[in-house]
Amino acid sequence: LRMEWQPDEQGLQQVLQLLKDSQSPDTATQRAVQEKLEQLNQFPDFNNYLIFVLTSLKSEDEPTRSLSGLILKNNVKAHYQNFPPAVADFIKRECLNNIGDPSPLIRATIGILITTIASKGELQTWPELLPQLCNLLNSEDYNTCEGSFGALQKICEDSSELLDSDALNRPLNIMIPKFLQFFKHCSPKIRSHAIACVNQFIIGRAQALMDNIDTFIESLFALAGDEDCEVRKNVCRALVMLLEVRIDRLIPHMHSIIQYMLQRTQDADENVALEACEFWLTLAEQPICKEALSGHLVQLIPILVNGMKYSEIDIILLKGDVEEDDTVPDSEQDIKPRFHKSRTVTLQHEGGEGEEGEDIDEDEDDDDDTLSDWNLRKCSAAALDVLANVFRDDLLPHLLPLLKGLLFHPDWVIKESGILVLGAIAEGCMQGMVQYLPELIPHLIQCLCDKKALVRSIACWTLSRYAHWVVSQPPDAHLKPLMTELLKRILDGNKRVQEAACSAFATLEEEACTELVPYLSFILDTLVFAFGKYQHKNLLILYDAIGTLADSVGHHLNQPEYIQKLMPPLIQKWNELKDEDKDLFPLLECLSSVATALQSGFLPYCEPVYQRCVTLVQKTLAQAMDTMPEVRQSSFALLGDLTTAEFMPILGTNLNPEFISVCNNATWAIGEICMQMGVEMQPYVALVLPHLVEIINRPNTPKTLLENTAITIGRLGYVCPQEVAPMLQQFIRPWCTSLRNIRDNEEKDSAFRGICVMIGVNPGGVVQDFIFFCDAVASWVSPKDDLRDMFCKILHGFKDQVGEENWQQFSEQFPPILKERLSACYGV
Repeated sequence: LRMEWQPDEQGLQQVLQLLKDSQSPDTATQRAVQEKLEQLNQFPDFNNYLIFVLTSLKSEDEPTRSLSGLILKNNVKAHYQNFPPAVADFIKRECLNNIGDPSPLIRATIGILITTIASKGELQTWPELLPQLCNLLNSEDYNTCEGSFGALQKICEDSSELLDSDALNRPLNIMIPKFLQFFKHCSPKIRSHAIACVNQFIIGRAQALMDNIDTFIESLFALAGDEDCEVRKNVCRALVMLLEVRIDRLIPHMHSIIQYMLQRTQDADENVALEACEFWLTLAEQPICKEALSGHLVQLIPILVNGMKYSEIDIILLKGDVEEDDTVPDSEQDIKPRFHKSRTVTLQHEGGEGEEGEDIDEDEDDDDDTLSDWNLRKCSAAALDVLANVFRDDLLPHLLPLLKGLLFHPDWVIKESGILVLGAIAEGCMQGMVQYLPELIPHLIQCLCDKKALVRSIACWTLSRYAHWVVSQPPDAHLKPLMTELLKRILDGNKRVQEAACSAFATLEEEACTELVPYLSFILDTLVFAFGKYQHKNLLILYDAIGTLADSVGHHLNQPEYIQKLMPPLIQKWNELKDEDKDLFPLLECLSSVATALQSGFLPYCEPVYQRCVTLVQKTLAQAMDTMPEVRQSSFALLGDLTTAEFMPILGTNLNPEFISVCNNATWAIGEICMQMGVEMQPYVALVLPHLVEIINRPNTPKTLLENTAITIGRLGYVCPQEVAPMLQQFIRPWCTSLRNIRDNEEKDSAFRGICVMIGVNPGGVVQDFIFFCDAVASWVSPKDDLRDMFCKILHGFKDQVGEENWQQFSEQFPPILKERLSACYGV
């Protein structure tokens, strides 16, 4: 019999004191706790004390015991591999022996600890874990069963792929049938755990689940009427995922599933309603959507519309009763990261609020706050948006009778939801809506002056969704009144309205382009006035609106009176901001657009801006760690507009594909500089070309970076063919594949000219990959005549070189469509 480890009384008191101190809000105490922790971590059995307090020291209060477990979890995360075997075994044993602790908090903490150890690659080296947990599910004791299920659910969430692999001998073959038995358990908490466990394996199509799919679906149907809201939520979640991966098994039951989901979307519990509402979003992406739903629209549409009202809790959280707040500074967490993106408004992400993340990069991981922003209102609006895109105008007969009542309703909450509905259907139902717009748009413009801030802000968003139509009408009809009112809203007393108006105005700018020229003076006065009025977060959107204005009106901005209005406040901001200030980037983007529009008009401001960019780039390079790639990303974007050779060495060192955006803009800037410097680029070829060739050959390089790199290599070869052509064989293949998918444009044109010139210098470099070159040539829709001639010359030259018979054999490998294109366009 081995001797169990026992704590030393003095050691235990130290650990308990530490746990008490760590609950203190005082920062000095917290710092002392951190130091003490680092000291104690030097003792191998410190972790034994932590597990002892968690599992055995019942005299302590639960929060302290739980905290002890959470500190242990962090230690496991950080250095489990250094735990002595005896300590690791003691912890594992204690976890399994106490998973049935009477306290739900302690059970949950032990469950988190177990899954943390398991995800440290320990599922393989802890073979008894899964069999023991599954065994404990059979316990007569509720706490033991619930605790084991809680731990299993966490393991299924963290390690679903590993569980479905050969590495562990396919434990799911036993686990899934076992979980399914518990769907009928008398405790709702256990039923809920059982469904949640199985749900982890739907999206990955785990084989063991696919083998039991019919039992699973039947068991879900049996729970349709469950009185527990967690159970109902998990049933809805399961059906939504099954819709994505096993729609074939749901189709026979589709009618009753739809009836069930219609009910659940109106569930009294908002979390259940939200899960159910996801069903319509997912169904809309399935080919069978139209057929499955057309008979149910009459029930579904009113339910979705009803879900689009703000809930009471939303209104409290959004401070819907606070009308004027524009003098209150923003708190830092209000400010989400923003990335300059074209302003395609997708409901999916902002649910029509015109708030949080209007143009956040799609790939950004949403942090926790943005996820909690996803609610029934946004989901209903997103569902209506996608359904409008599926059913088009067939949706309107179900909507129009409702809309009238909503849009003119005396209660602002209902009226607001009507305006959101109108915006949600704008894309899908545009054709059918056109006849009503001449009276609706003036009504919406009137709503811009509503006394409720949330009505004003949604009206901004909805009007932006119809901007395309507004611009297609004579300007005096709607454009002028809309612009006048939107500009007033940009100066609204409410920050949310300012934000919505600024975003909407940027969309209007993109649609109206030069139609705005007559009103430029008036527009600039407003935007410049907003400079002095806006708090931090909205300033970032304002930069975007100014940049978009410059993009939209181009050289029309280059008038002394406009430059006089716009540049002083921009340059003043530019000088106020410190080099480390993150706000430099949106401002740099904005200046970049303005510099491009003003061209020679920007010259007086070049010097300060340019010097600062050089300093920024040098500073950032000097911080060897490159802590803030965004600074460089924006600086290079601007340098492309202010090109000179001094930058080549700096740009060359920034071709580091670890920082995608920096690399992207550095690459693009080099290409721009090539086109301006021509043959003077020669001394720099050796500096940048090896980096470019490395990037284009790297696996998993993002598409935009590949395209930019290929274009820059082509441009470099165009101005310095003798220097670049010898490397042809090392990049021709990825070069061709990355440019075959982009549309004809100037950049593509200059890049292909470069490749043709290089092939002229080094035809041998392309021989082995000639089929890729043929394919890339065929991707051109309408090349300029002289470029067409270059292609023709190369194709015929190759054909003559290899002879008719070899060419026939070679072209046999072509896909039929490529063969047709080449013979039709180039006669080969």
